[in-house]
Formats: sequence, C-alpha cells, structure tokens
Amino acid sequence: MSFEIIHSNPGSAARCGLLNTAHGAIETPVFMPVATQASVKAISQEDLVELGAKAILANSYHLYLRPGTETIKKAGGLHRFMNYEGMILTDSGGFQVLSQSDLREIDDEGVRFKSHIDGSRHVLTPEKVIHIQAELGSDCWTTLDVCAPYPCSEAEARKALNRTMSWTDLSVPAFKSYRDQGRQALLFPILQGSFYPELRRQAAEHMLEAGCDGISLGGFSVGEPKDLTWSTLERTIEALPEDKPRYLMGVGTPEDLWDAVALGVDMFDCVWPTRVARNGQVMTKTGRFNISNSPYREDFGPLEQDCSCFVCRRYSRAYLAHLYRAQELLVYRLISYHNLHLMAKVAEDICRAIRESRFNEAKKAFFEGYQRRSQETEKTT
Repeated sequence: MSFEIIHSNPGSAARCGLLNTAHGAIETPVFMPVATQASVKAISQEDLVELGAKAILANSYHLYLRPGTETIKKAGGLHRFMNYEGMILTDSGGFQVLSQSDLREIDDEGVRFKSHIDGSRHVLTPEKVIHIQAELGSDCWTTLDVCAPYPCSEAEARKALNRTMSWTDLSVPAFKSYRDQGRQALLFPILQGSFYPELRRQAAEHMLEAGCDGISLGGFSVGEPKDLTWSTLERTIEALPEDKPRYLMGVGTPEDLWDAVALGVDMFDCVWPTRVARNGQVMTKTGRFNISNSPYREDFGPLEQDCSCFVCRRYSRAYLAHLYRAQELLVYRLISYHNLHLMAKVAEDICRAIRESRFNEAKKAFFEGYQRRSQETEKTT
C-alpha cells in the first residue's frame, strides 16, 4: 500500500498519514514548496534540505518547454538534474496551458498551443503528458485536465468535467504501461467539477472507477470566496475513500492548511510563501507584515520572536528592511526561507496536534492568535 493513515483526530476529519514513494516516506499533512522550473524561487536545494522539505512540486509544462525533457532525461532524470533527493510531484501543466486563452486551442484529443517562450507550436494529449512525466522521472504524476473558470455556468463546468474525465480514461492506461515496465511512480489524477457539488460527486465516482493512487483536488483557489472553497471541498471529500491521499492543488497559506486539514486534506502546494516574500511580506505564526513599512527601519529584533530559522537567528528586521529598500537580491532568499520555514512549522504543529488528539483545540488557538495579530498589523502599517 502506498498510503496508510497513522492517526485520525476525534471530532474532525483531520488525519496523519504516511505516503510511501520511490524517494522516501512522506508524513502527511505536508506542504510542498513549488519548484516550477526545477527551482524554488530564491531557494537552493541546500536550503530545502535545511528546511526539511521532503517533497516539492515541479511543473511538466514549463520543463517540457525549457530545458526540454530530453535534456533532463540525459541528466538522469529530474532528481539528478536538480540534485534533489526528496519526493517530486509533477503538475501536468494543464492549468498553465489552458490559462493562456490567446495561445491555445482545445478539443477532445488535447491542447494545441504556442509556447509563451518562443511561439513554437506544441500539442499536449493525455498520453503525452504521462510520457513527459515518465521522462522527467518524478514520483507522483498528475493528468491533463480542464480547469473551469470562476464563475461559470453549470453547463460550462459539466463540459470541462466531461473532457477531464475522458482525458483521465486515456491517461490511466498510459500510466499503467509505465508501471508494468517497473516504474514506481504514483498516479494522482486531477478531480474537477467547479463549485457544483453534484459534478464533484460525479468526478469522485469516476476517479475511483478509473483507478488512482491519490487524488488531486483541482479547480480551487481560482477567485472564489473562501466559504465556497471550504463548503465545496467538504462535499467533495465526503465522496472520496479514506485510504487515498487527498492533494489540494495550489492552496497554501497557514490559515488554509488548518482549515483544509480539518476537512481531511493531506497534501498542499502553493507559490504564495515565496511570491509574497518577493513583495516584502513576512509570514509569522501570528500574522504577516511588510518589511518595507517604516516601523521596521530601526527595529533590531528578528523577523519573528522564538523562530529557530537561521534568518531570525542572524538578521534583524532593520537589516532586511534596508536590503529590501535597496533592492538587494539577498533579501528575497532570506524572507523566502523564513516564510517556508513558517509553513513547515505550521505543518509540523498540525501533525503533532493530530497525533496527540488535540487538533480542534490547536486550530482554535492558532486562529485566535493569528487573527489578533493580523488586526494589529492592519492598524499599524
């Protein structure tokens, strides 16, 4: 079995699990930093080791276009190419292609598109996406899908879902052919359905019939209000089996982790911690603040009290505020590192709370402190 539940928390759907992959066992819930182009922005692989990041996400679409899967295959696969020994989950790239409406055409066979890099023409089919991930040599593969926009009509959402399910039916045999050759990869097909519970239920039923090792929950965090995110996610998870890991795609603030784990989510990825770092946003366990704001110019304390990351041990807010205002590149690494450290700490705290059967109490305590700090930050910046 590739996934086993180690502990369930009484009074909630939160659970701890162990996902066994070719590059190690991953404890869940887990937050995966995003290495879109085989690199987490501003963060080295040595940093990832220090952060304890045993799983990351890379993007098939971007790596297919540059440097090309042939180059990565010649290097011995993505792990050797980027010198990373942990688990790598690869996104199919469907969202990236389909979001570029002026560069692509879509039909039942797949997607025809122009490269955003050089304008060259390409075709992605469900089978080709599986082949690309095989050449990359990642551990967890996803499938080509159609992510419906928000808002959209039920008819539009149904059309996107039907196409996604059809593509899943083509992806599964292609994946199994590689598994028959001895590949130890795991298949995480993408489940769509927009924000229509009946469509999500239909997608879940189809997913289980098609066969999968885990389930990628796509189509969230596309502009919808948070209450709709959680209500739809809850209805979706109700239709899923207990013994499959649930991966919520592209969602990952500290608040999101607590809320989604409470509903039974196991895996996350998001560019948010490093993206906001490049805008000077510092994440802490009690909220976030912008290092460029005037109160921090002569604040010689760490980014966060009691934080054990090397940034907080060595550098002051005043120094980082200076680096940011001077546009020194070092600041992007330092704040990104701290933000990812915070995300790892949140995931660790969640896991510990579940193991100790106190998740609900820990979640309440987190939000009491986090919301209070956020309000104070808004008043002073």
